[in-house]
Amino acid sequence: MQPELETLDLVWGAKAIAKILGVTDRAVFHMLAKGELPARQVGQRWVASRRKLVEHFEREVPP
Repeated sequence: MQPELETLDLVWGAKAIAKILGVTDRAVFHMLAKGELPARQVGQRWVASRRKLVEHFEREVPP
């Protein structure tokens, strides 16, 4: 198995993404619709890498 697949930490669904971010489902859907989150739609569900979500918000916070 490839090393990157072994450490893949996917979060499936807007509700799960919202829980990780500590925001409402509605806020997540709004951010997803505007392309503000590093996530992709797979069929009817959204999927994101937990690591990429954390990195995304670490970059957003000013020093």
